[in-house]
Amino acid sequence: MSDMAFEVEMDAPYSEAMKRVVEALKEQGFGVLTQIDVHTTLHEKLGVDFKNYCILGACNPPLAHKALSNRPDAGLMLPCNVIVEEIDSGTLVRIVDPDAMMKAGGLAGDPVMEEVGGEAGHRLKLVAEALKN
Repeated sequence: MSDMAFEVEMDAPYSEAMKRVVEALKEQGFGVLTQIDVHTTLHEKLGVDFKNYCILGACNPPLAHKALSNRPDAGLMLPCNVIVEEIDSGTLVRIVDPDAMMKAGGLAGDPVMEEVGGEAGHRLKLVAEALKN
């Protein structure tokens, strides 16, 4: 784990890993709101070749609603980013750690935000665990 994310190396091809990540998020109540295909975007905008790399914006609607109702500025940290990156040995997945984001965003110490972040973090850790199997 890095300071900002839960990391999982998967012994799976990129396309299979993408499917498994989306399904694991879904099982924990997260939908994918955004999908940024960095490989394609950099090729189209800069004409450069870049490895398969995607940024998924995952959202758990009840948790997002609770956070935004308490602190509208919490939207600066939503959705929860998940990176899926092709590496030599398979695929690397990085899932943002909500606790680290709350500390960086100055939201730590707010009881409602601590509750929301704790629940989101718990669910995202379960996603990471599911991807290890």
